[in-house]
Amino acid sequence: MTAAPAASTDVFFDFLCPYAWRGIELAAVLRAQGHTFRLRHFSLVQGNHADNTAAGGPVWWLTDQPLGEGSPYQQNSLAAFLAAHAAAQQGEELHWAFTLALYRAVHEHKKTLDEAAIAEAAQTAGLDLEAFTAARTDEAGLRASLRAELAEAAEIGVFGTPTFVLPDGSAAYYRFENLTRDPDTALVWWNLYGEVLRSGAGIATIKRAKNRPAQKA
Repeated sequence: MTAAPAASTDVFFDFLCPYAWRGIELAAVLRAQGHTFRLRHFSLVQGNHADNTAAGGPVWWLTDQPLGEGSPYQQNSLAAFLAAHAAAQQGEELHWAFTLALYRAVHEHKKTLDEAAIAEAAQTAGLDLEAFTAARTDEAGLRASLRAELAEAAEIGVFGTPTFVLPDGSAAYYRFENLTRDPDTALVWWNLYGEVLRSGAGIATIKRAKNRPAQKA
């Protein structure tokens, strides 16, 4: 009898966000240890848009906006999301490889989130570049896939990145100030997240006073 596949933890992220980058790096380390995560996209540009804030829900959708219009954040975020959906057509592992490569280009190597960074990430990730280019021509299909993710994020109530949605349906935003690629550290940090999320104390927010940084162990 074949064992059922492990339930996934969804991680909603935006390529614009350095906290989400660190969360994706942590998830990648945990994946190597057998944990299961699924990449999901959430637009900070859409989430923070004034029309949506006033309405209490999305009425302005990133997926309705033309490429190349709006703020640089809007332009670059939309292009990156559509590229990620094109990369995902080559399978989960290459989707992860592309996501990590693009994040590292922008947040670790301080490159601009633009077409050059997308092309470099595709090559670094080992994508079939011809297939990737072809997939990106189906802009309507990519927008539809992204729209479905943004609608799911809105239904859950995602407001920041990274937000992790556990297999039991519980979800919370987890802001990572530090980066780790160490497996033992990543597991400790992930277990701490679970403990806080499931705690009967109902902890909703922990935010350090700006003049009191964390003490080193």
